[in-house]
Amino acid sequence: MKSPLLSLSGAVPAEGVDEGVAAHYGDLFREQRALADGTGFVDLSHRGVIAVSGEDRLSWLHLLLTQHVSELPTGEATEALILSANGHIEHALYLVDDGTTVWAHVEPGTQEALLAYLESMKFFYRVEVADRTGDFALVHLPAGSIAEVPEGTVVRETPYGRDLFLPRADLESYAEKTGPAVGLLAYEALRVEHHRPRLGFETDHRTIPHELGWIGTAVHLQKGCYRGQETVARVQNLGKPPRRLVFLHLDGSDVHLPPRGAEIRLADDGAEGRKLGFVTTSARHHELGPVALALVKRNIPVDARLLADTTAAAQEVVVEP
Repeated sequence: MKSPLLSLSGAVPAEGVDEGVAAHYGDLFREQRALADGTGFVDLSHRGVIAVSGEDRLSWLHLLLTQHVSELPTGEATEALILSANGHIEHALYLVDDGTTVWAHVEPGTQEALLAYLESMKFFYRVEVADRTGDFALVHLPAGSIAEVPEGTVVRETPYGRDLFLPRADLESYAEKTGPAVGLLAYEALRVEHHRPRLGFETDHRTIPHELGWIGTAVHLQKGCYRGQETVARVQNLGKPPRRLVFLHLDGSDVHLPPRGAEIRLADDGAEGRKLGFVTTSARHHELGPVALALVKRNIPVDARLLADTTAAAQEVVVEP
């Protein structure tokens, strides 16, 4: 959905999966500093919004998700995954229960497939599932923000800030009172800094939760059965994941950032060396310079010098080998 905030001064539209909101409003580093200082807001109104209501909503979701949610306290934020039968990540949900409804925001364009799956699993449970993307727009307030939250708004409070499920009709008026607007590139740069994975960026068709550090934050190891649990338990108890997420400090003298999918190799092997992974997200950070997240083979030494495409990179451990 195209955000009305693209009409704000300086707005440059994002591309790809994030099409519909602003990539930036003319000054990327100023916008990053604003977020880091706890000011401004980020328009995430392109993200999908799913609502699950009914008496059995928590116990029912508990059966489907990787997270323990059967006794989720009202107002407490959590995140969860839906896995394939082989344990590969299919959906990532960012949840909060308001006492009558579980609200979740999901990656843009994934809500239709997620809704279809949830509807197919309702059976005799007393639940109602709805796509509320057309009615509610997600707005992010950074940690430390003192911006007003309209009364009655559903809020996810996290260490990184607050996610507001704002009535879509109120988005423009809220932006006028809450500015300055901050673009998605600034939000993504801070996400990379905090090593936070994103579905469709840090994942591919065979990613399992252990590779991204989602064990604990989105996967509860002591809960009951869910689809894909056998893979999670087997890797946790008997082995190691084949790949691991790393944070890369990129050579700042290179003008171009390596794009998503850029191949990772050992620097000592040069550009013709064996592919050992790929860049998942790259960004220009206002303090750290050019940085990236990448998914690499687990057995790469943690002190190995790497090449991201043709850019020299030093790795920082996110997931232990």
